[in-house]
Formats: sequence, structure tokens, C-alpha cells
Amino acid sequence: MAAPPETAPAPPEMAAHITGSDTAEPASPAVASLQRAVAALTERQHHDGWWKGELETNVTMDAEDLLLRQFLGIRTERQTAAAAKWIRSRQREDGTWATYYGGPPDLSTTIEAYVALRLAGDTVDDPHMRQACTFIRQAGGIGASRVFTRIWLALFGQWPWERLPVMPPELMLLPPSIPLNIYDFACWARQTVVALTVISAHRPVRNLSVDIAELDVGPAPARHRSLTSWAGRFDLLDRFLHVYERRPLGALRRFSLGAAERWILKRQEADGSWGGIQPPWVYSLMALHLQGYALDHPVMQAGLNGLEGFTIEDDAGRRIEACQSPVWDTALAVVALADAGVAPDDPHLRLAGEWLAREEITVPGDWTVRRPHLAPGGWAFEFANDNYPDIDDTAEVVLALRRTDTPDHGAVGRAVDWTVGMQCHDGGWGAFDVDNTRALCRELPFCDFGELIDPPSADVTAHVVEMLSILGRTAEAGSEADAAAGARSAASTAAQAAAARGVAWLLEAQEPDGSWFGRWGVNHLYGTGAVVPALIAAGISPRHPAVRRAVAWVASHQNDDGGWGEDLRSYSDPRYRGRGTSNASQTAWALLALLAADERGPAVERGVDFLVGSQLADGTWDETWFTGTGFPGDFTINYHLYHLVFPIMALGRYVRGWDYG
Repeated sequence: MAAPPETAPAPPEMAAHITGSDTAEPASPAVASLQRAVAALTERQHHDGWWKGELETNVTMDAEDLLLRQFLGIRTERQTAAAAKWIRSRQREDGTWATYYGGPPDLSTTIEAYVALRLAGDTVDDPHMRQACTFIRQAGGIGASRVFTRIWLALFGQWPWERLPVMPPELMLLPPSIPLNIYDFACWARQTVVALTVISAHRPVRNLSVDIAELDVGPAPARHRSLTSWAGRFDLLDRFLHVYERRPLGALRRFSLGAAERWILKRQEADGSWGGIQPPWVYSLMALHLQGYALDHPVMQAGLNGLEGFTIEDDAGRRIEACQSPVWDTALAVVALADAGVAPDDPHLRLAGEWLAREEITVPGDWTVRRPHLAPGGWAFEFANDNYPDIDDTAEVVLALRRTDTPDHGAVGRAVDWTVGMQCHDGGWGAFDVDNTRALCRELPFCDFGELIDPPSADVTAHVVEMLSILGRTAEAGSEADAAAGARSAASTAAQAAAARGVAWLLEAQEPDGSWFGRWGVNHLYGTGAVVPALIAAGISPRHPAVRRAVAWVASHQNDDGGWGEDLRSYSDPRYRGRGTSNASQTAWALLALLAADERGPAVERGVDFLVGSQLADGTWDETWFTGTGFPGDFTINYHLYHLVFPIMALGRYVRGWDYG
């Protein structure tokens, strides 16, 4: 069980820092709401300077944790009972489970939850289990589930390995210049695929302790994809690989497994994780165990102990965070407090700035495969993820550091140089890699587990453009903060040229309806809320046609209660774009776009009234909706700090105006 974070107490004079401007009286409801929210946020700061809200996903994390422990022989009844309590609490009224709050039933999630509850002792005759089983069978049973779910069941003899796509470890031997090498996959998929090739080669079968034959209604109908398509050709290749798997070349297979093993070992992080995320973590532990690593080996011990730090256990039950977001949350919290008027030398901001500066990553990672001569510099999302710093976090951390008076010792300059060097050829930015756009990966038979590549996205590109533009403004102004902020790099010709190309990319990426797609947040409200401030920071006029189309789109999607919301189904159904139940974080994103465009009309006033009126007595907002995105349409997140930091940003910019440099 993770210990609750210690917090740094908010100074009693904090409210005095939150002042009004000509746009609002200090005693206005918006100012009072802002003061309460700032107090709530500062109270949540850890004594080391960081913030971290719970990162809530779906019950597959908890089911797979129990299955991992069953596979390794370390599952305890106490862990099982506590996890089962949480899984039961997430079951829908119809007996199914969804991947997000309010979402439709999901077959694979329901199967994994069902199996976990069977491990916990729930019987097939229990009413909630009968409901789940009926849905699973009607939806096609195990055979219709995703490949990942069937792999988990194959590990325990509940699905035949022969009826799974082959994932050969020989994939490790493809050089980066050959299509479908491991570096063609996005970093999260790459780490997962490498570990799964080891597991697939061993084809283990362990005891599950229960039988779930009731879920098997036979294989899904065979796919007949034309050989004129890549998908059809890969299906044919998979049939050949099944033949090869019966008698693989011994020396080649051993060499490939050794290469995969060394690759995995090299990428274990200081906290025992792989990439700071659940999928490669659990598969890497199983892969190494199959390669002969005993449970008491230091690598295995570090991995298993590290999982405890991702475990939350309370009265609701035991659950696993798929990832943790302290760097991201801290950067957003700093920006929010600064927007609210907290001074750069305030102890909260200074402490946060010092912690962020210490988290800089200065070692090479997988990104060097495509940028071998680029010097490192940047930040990751998690406490420990040196192999995979990301462009999005790096941009947001730079924006945060410039709002504090903390010396960065050149970190900002290094980060800007690294970010510019990570720009894709078309002018946009992905999250982790350069030009990671090989869509062919999606056609492989085993690739049905979410987004597999990391192409440029509007939200990441917008954050970089905002960062480069703001630093460029301060450099041109010659402010005293320039030296501390590393403005030498930001003011360089290369950085400003990169920002200009980013602006062009954003203008080209605008949707016909005036919005922007949101890759890492839901969805068009997130994308538009990121892009409009970036364009304005870059010098685009609020009267620019692209900005006006965005403003019109945002205003036209306001709900009758004054708020905004967008359902996750917008990723697959355009009818849901900008449509959904009003909530605090998505309302804030809409307001950030409108305020950046210098809007002060009824839409803004009604949006602010919604935030003020829905605030809880403790200064926070209650939000059960999932507004964060892992894989669009497949894996979504409820960031528990989002519905505090983003409303503070919106209210702060409403009360005080937006200071972009």
C-alpha cells in the first residue's frame, strides 16, 4: 500500500496573493472561488515540492495484477479480496464493465474482470457473475476478445496458444532501417511487444485454480482479408510463422531471446518499472521469469517492489495505477497557481521549481535511434522514466519553470534545444519520438491493443509552440529572467523557425468544423483548448479566421447549464464531438480557448458561473468523467488533479488576464 503523501501547509496569507484586476472585483464569486481552489491545491503539495493526483483507469489493471501474481505464484488472499472489492464496485448495472465511467460495455474488460472475480471465489451462479457471463457469451466469448486478453488466458491454459497471432522474438533482429522493426512502434507499444515476443516463444501454461470454460463459445469467425491488402498479407505471413513456431531454428531463436532479454534488462527504471507504465512492466517481469530469473533476483525484486508504489488501497478496495503523473501534475499546478496570481518567489512555486529542475533527464534514451547526435535534455511524465522523456511534459515544465524564480542551471536551454531537435519533418511534434508514423504496424495480426504509433498531434505541437513562442517573447524583451530561463536557446533562429513551422502545422491540422483533435485529452475540447492559446502566444491575431472558427465552434457546443463536456465516443463517432455532460476540466479547456482569443461575452460568463456554481465546499470539483486519453477510443484516464488545476487556470485568466510573457 502506498503511503499517503505528506503535504506542505499552505501559508495563511495565500489568499492575499490572489488579486483581482479591472475585469473583476476582488470580492466577486469568481475571485472567491479561485481563492478556495488555490488553497485546496497548495494543501495537496508534497513536502518535496511535487503534486500527484490519482491516475484512474479501468479494472483490467487490477485483474491483470492478480493474474500476474497467480502466474508467479505470489498471489495472496488479502490482495485478491481487496482487488475484487474494487472490481465489483466498478461493475455496471447490466453486469458488464466499461473502460471508462459512463461508457458502453466492453467485452475484453468484462472477461478480465470476470476471471479475476473467479479467482476471488465468486461463483458462476452468483447473480452478478451470471449477468457478466451472459453478456460475454452473447458478445462472442473469449474468441471475440482482444489479443491481449486471449494472451492472458493462454498463460493459464484457458485459450490455446496456437489460436493466437505469432509474435516471434526474431523481430528483435530487424535493424532500424527495415520496416516493422521495434523502433517503428511507439515507445509504449515497443516495450510491450519486446516482452511479449519472449512470452510467445516460451508459450507457458500455468495453473489458474479455476476453470472458465463457460466463457468459451468457440473461435471468432475467420477473417478473410484480401491479399491485395497489407492486412491480408500479414495474415498469410502469420500462417507461415505458425508453421515455423513448431520447429524454430534453435540457434537463431536462442540468439533472438538473448537480444530481447538484454534489451529488457537495459530499460528497467530506478523504481523497478519499465517505462513507468503497467503493460510493459508486467510482461517484462513474466518474460524475464521465463528466461530463468528467479523471484529473488534483484531485477525481479525491484520490479515487484516497485508495483507496490503504484498500488492504492483504501475503503473502496485495492487498485493499481497504470502510470503516475507527478512531473505533469506538478508543471500544471505551477502554471495554474501562477495564473491565479501566486508570486514566482512564493515558497510553493519555489519548492516545485527546485523539484522539477532536479527531474531533468540528461541521459540518452530510445529517441537517439533517430536522433543519434542530439544532446539530451527534457522531462518524463513519471518519477522514474529516463529512457523515455517526452516532448509534451518538457514543454509544460519549461512553461512552469519560467513562472518561478528557481535557477534552472541551463536545463531550459537544453530542453529547448532537445525539443527543437525532436521536431518531425512535417513541422509537428509527437510525444516521444521523431516521425514515428509507420501506420503499417497497425495491420499486424497481434496489434489490436490501442494506438501503436506516435505521430504528431495538435495538443503536443501546441504546447511546444506556446513554449517556444513565450520564451522567444521574453528573449526579445531582454528581461532579467532571460538568463535564468535559458533564453539563449529559445531566442535562436532554429527555435523560432521551428515555432513558425509548428504554427503552420497547426493551421493545416484544424478540422473543418473549427476544432482541433485532442490526442492526449478528450478530445476536441482538449485540442482546441491547447491550440488557441498557442496560436495567440505565437502572435496570431484573435481576429485570424482560424481563431474565429475555433471560437465559434467552442461557443456553439456550450451546454444549457453553461458548462462544456465531451463524451469519449467522439473518438469514433463525430456526433459526440464537443458533446457530453458538463464537467470542470472540459469547461476549463473551453474557457482557456475563449479567453486566449480575448472573448468576454456571455459564453465566458456562463462558463465561469458553471465553475463557480459547481465547486465543492473544500475548493475542489467533483468529476467522475474520464477526460484524459491514453489510446484514443481504447484506453482512457481520469486524472484526479485535472478538475482542480485546469479550473484554476481558467478562473485565474478570467480574473487577472492571461500573461503569455
